[in-house]
Amino acid sequence: MVTGRTAVQRWRAGTGGELLAEFLGTFVLILIGCGSVAVAVVGLPGSDRQSDPFGAANWLIIAWGWGLGVVFGVYVAGGVSGAHINPAVTLAFAVRRGFSWAKVPLYWLAQVLGAFVAAALVYAVYAPAIDAFNATEQIADRSGSLSTFAIFATYPAPYFNGGLWGPLLDQIVGTAILLALIAALIDKRNQAPAANTGPFLIGLVVVAIGLTYGTNAGYAINPARDLGPRLWTYIEGWGRLAFPGGGDYFGSYWWVPIVGPLIGGVVGIVVYDMFIGQVLAARNPDDPDAAGGASRVPE
Repeated sequence: MVTGRTAVQRWRAGTGGELLAEFLGTFVLILIGCGSVAVAVVGLPGSDRQSDPFGAANWLIIAWGWGLGVVFGVYVAGGVSGAHINPAVTLAFAVRRGFSWAKVPLYWLAQVLGAFVAAALVYAVYAPAIDAFNATEQIADRSGSLSTFAIFATYPAPYFNGGLWGPLLDQIVGTAILLALIAALIDKRNQAPAANTGPFLIGLVVVAIGLTYGTNAGYAINPARDLGPRLWTYIEGWGRLAFPGGGDYFGSYWWVPIVGPLIGGVVGIVVYDMFIGQVLAARNPDDPDAAGGASRVPE
């Protein structure tokens, strides 16, 4: 008879352990990422450590915060689940890297839950700063506070004039860049980084995307990163800003940072395989990593 302890150990050693890793890896990502936005938006102004309006320096805090969140999220989960910590990565690996389709919805659930719980913790830490910011700005209802909503989830820039195609394209392109460069960095047939520096360089990819494409729509490039915290903001009173995702100049936005990254992730990894992966495979037909096996969950 299998004992309870043995059953638990087997669960942890298999898919269950991978889901725990995806939960915690995504939790770390959001804890650091959303935390950095909270510092830039309400922490520095509210603590009298910044008297100037939100500016370029605040954006650098956010860009580096999200990049470092990815670095440490990948280091936390990488040896167990492969550290997808992003549904777009999971989908792309299922399409092009042999990742089990049966695990895709389970990974997605673990990632969204990790993001949701992390957002709740960020809120618990920064709720006084959020309320003080709204009071200073004379905003009585959180549903009218786009700035504090932005601590947790994303929205499009005003210059899109409420249109959704521009932000959707932005999310497709940004996530395509992410997946193409992840595919390059983990490809052992190419110039994959050594000495376990891969997570750091993947984090730099996110920093680069934030510095080059971030202002269009907040560069979610990760459905869990947006959906989990968005669910939390809906519970905590941000209302229509969260669902359906509508403000003074945009509406029904909630699905864009979900659909865009899922499309973009597949596009990015396919582009890498077409232009680089297939060339490497043709040059090294007997290489065991010919199908990009380095991206699979470790045995």
